[in-house]
Amino acid sequence: MTENTLAPSSSPQSNADAATTPALTGRMSMGALLLTVLAFSAPIAVVAGYIPFTISFGGPAATLIFIMATVFLLLFAVGYVTMAKSLPKPGSFYAFISAGLGKIPGLGGAFLAVVSYLLMLGGCYVFIGLTANEFIASLDGPEIPWWVWTIASWLIVSVMCYFHIEVSAKVLSVAMLLEIAIVLVFNVAVLVHGGGPEGFSATPLNPAELSNGDIGVAMLFAIMVFLGFEATALFRDEVRDPDKTIPRATYGAVLFVGTLYIVSCYLLTTAYGSNAVETATNDPKSMFPDAIGNLAAPVFTQLTFLFIITSELAAAISVHNVTARYAYNLGVDNALPAWLARVHPRHHSPYRASVTVAAVVAVILVILSLANTAGEGLDAQLFGLGTVGVLVLMCLVSLSVIGWFARRGISNGGNVFKCFIAPALAVIALGTTVVLAVMHLDLVVGGAPGQNTGLLFILAASLLCGSVLAVYFRARKPEVFRRLGRADVAG
Repeated sequence: MTENTLAPSSSPQSNADAATTPALTGRMSMGALLLTVLAFSAPIAVVAGYIPFTISFGGPAATLIFIMATVFLLLFAVGYVTMAKSLPKPGSFYAFISAGLGKIPGLGGAFLAVVSYLLMLGGCYVFIGLTANEFIASLDGPEIPWWVWTIASWLIVSVMCYFHIEVSAKVLSVAMLLEIAIVLVFNVAVLVHGGGPEGFSATPLNPAELSNGDIGVAMLFAIMVFLGFEATALFRDEVRDPDKTIPRATYGAVLFVGTLYIVSCYLLTTAYGSNAVETATNDPKSMFPDAIGNLAAPVFTQLTFLFIITSELAAAISVHNVTARYAYNLGVDNALPAWLARVHPRHHSPYRASVTVAAVVAVILVILSLANTAGEGLDAQLFGLGTVGVLVLMCLVSLSVIGWFARRGISNGGNVFKCFIAPALAVIALGTTVVLAVMHLDLVVGGAPGQNTGLLFILAASLLCGSVLAVYFRARKPEVFRRLGRADVAG
């Protein structure tokens, strides 16, 4: 590991803490980065939780929905990777939107990213608390308030993320391999048993069956479960060879989880045969655990619940690291207090940004848990709302790719498809998903139709606040405005 070096800041606004512009360091491999961002999507939680919902809404052909979602996200990845090669700067969404659409929407997007990921992080903690409580109860264990487990998970994640990213990467790698192993046990068990009660069928792959479900809502759930891979460029300073590692990890993440979800959805549908949709609708929570318990061994039913908890813990580590790096980048640019832009002299981590993220999410959780002592539905509200925010950002990034190359021209390694066609198709797909998410917000965040629509104000307000702040910087602090989007930092 190389020693951290600090270069002089160009901003006269910097205080004593930010008199230098720090740089994160690291040598994460493609595999480590891949597993780090994959942990965000919590594969076993998706297979056990979201895939049944997709089957419920998508009908027998839900597998085709996941195939289409994989194609759509690959289209986004094409533009994202092409932009990352053309704009070799840290910051991910923040840097890309600033470069493609302008610094004002760029800072608005950065604030939206911070708020969205904070919400998702809070959702992870609440989910862990509620699920751990249910798991202990299922074992006839003592009744312990859900928030005890939430506090415990918050402490573990906050301490873990204080250190270098490679510490988190090692933990996430182990967690990911374990949960993927459980999913593979189920998949192999279905194959060994020759499928379900009706054997293997081509029905889940028959396009005609799409008419028997709600394609739009099913697609919404399918695309939501891919999130995480969009953060690869955020770790640019901490990987071994960013020009190779980031593209490979981005494509690898989409293809890996896409294949995993496609195969698992097909086999879960096959395991229940003609009763799959009915089971997914009536008892989605037990669909996967019951199936793996019956086809593999009863012990895997409890192991599934256990690994769902550890999977969400891994997801929380991943989300925390992403959020901290957004805060760090904003601190480097003085868009947020420069105090956040300090790198730990020993651990080479954005430790102040990380501690701030931990403190802010703790305050959010305390306030919300006092208002909802049972925690019922709180995890869905937080995670679902944050997911909508990230989907909006992905649309903005795809538009940024088009805007960037329209002004700059196609760079080396680019072509019309990568720079214009793929991101345009991604805008259509993701934009439609955002519209569906807003129309069916009750399915995303819970509650009755229209009950939680006001929550969208949080996302809109964060986007607006960042944009207004950028306008203020342009008028009163032009030296700060020039720095926005990490414009002063070489790749």
